Amino acid sequence: MNFELNEEFRMLQELVAHFVNDDLIPLEPALLHQDMSGAGGELSADALMPLNQKCRELGLWGLDVPEQFGGANLPALAMVGVNEEVGRSAVPFHFPPDSPNLHMLISSVTDAQREKYLLPYSRGETVSAIGISEPGAGADPAAMSTRAELHGDYWVLNGRKIWISKMDMADFTIVMAKTDPSKGRHGISAFLVDKDTPGFIVERKIPMIGGTKTYEILLDNCRLHKDQLLGEINKGFAPMQLRLSVRRLQMAAWCIGKARRAVEMMAAHAQQRVTFGLPLSERQSVQWWIADAETRIHACRLMCQHAAWKLDCGNDVRTEISMAKVFGTEMAHDVIDHAMQCLGALGMTKEMPLQLMAGQVRTMRIYDGPSEVHRWVIARNRLSQ
Repeated sequence: MNFELNEEFRMLQELVAHFVNDDLIPLEPALLHQDMSGAGGELSADALMPLNQKCRELGLWGLDVPEQFGGANLPALAMVGVNEEVGRSAVPFHFPPDSPNLHMLISSVTDAQREKYLLPYSRGETVSAIGISEPGAGADPAAMSTRAELHGDYWVLNGRKIWISKMDMADFTIVMAKTDPSKGRHGISAFLVDKDTPGFIVERKIPMIGGTKTYEILLDNCRLHKDQLLGEINKGFAPMQLRLSVRRLQMAAWCIGKARRAVEMMAAHAQQRVTFGLPLSERQSVQWWIADAETRIHACRLMCQHAAWKLDCGNDVRTEISMAKVFGTEMAHDVIDHAMQCLGALGMTKEMPLQLMAGQVRTMRIYDGPSEVHRWVIARNRLSQ
């Protein structure tokens, strides 16, 4: 087997690394100050504008967007390296357009929806969100209670959705709802809901650890024309799973980058900090933290690359992606925690990016399926053989 990425993918990863070093990491001090002031650790629309412009200039826009929609159509394998580099910064930035919703739209839109939603989204003219989880239904989509009923030419949606990102900026939201409650997860459909649609009510903002925020929405007799059904009726689960698989692999790759950054900070501090007459770098516990981190980072990168390769080949990759998400998020959590421990009181300050990274990684162990559910899926797949 050839484990070397081709030259094109290596050069792309190097370009992204320069972008992260030159344009993202320098934003961290201001972002940390913003978070300390209580304003959160997310970039404002004004801060995003020059970054998005730089992406266009560097050719980093629409990396995995199909060519017919104006993108570079890069495979998942190339995106692993891209997302690894992006993960090195505590600045929460995704190369536009955000990939998961893009892939769900590509798999499901009609010709009219392509013009109204997909093409503007792929060009960066709109922002999207997705509503899946509910106050009483998270990792188990079959338990969702939001309903969509067809009345003539209109769907009427009623229910609640929670933990939705980007609702403050979203031009439209993909909302999952039950259209046939008797079929469990096989009775779920997806709908495209424009902002300011009557009955689509943003009820509250929810501050999260890691400097982020999510939202809860109420669907109160929200009327949608039948043309706003995304994909086929009762067949929204598979496209939703495609969307989740893209994000899960993305998360695992981000975690590689965050762990790399934490090891760099830990190693630099250990070589400078002297305790009881010796630098920390000569303490076995610190050496083992670094050795274990390097080993687990390497393993996670291979897991992500293998899963991406299988995905590009069109194979069923759900088990491998579950493995990568569990392994990657828990690996990064441990590595960042050891880096904070190595830095001592300095590692506890909000002046350092480690605490923001720790919060970001901690949420990843819940988002898009908690570790326990992914372990259950992995075990169930093995036991069914």
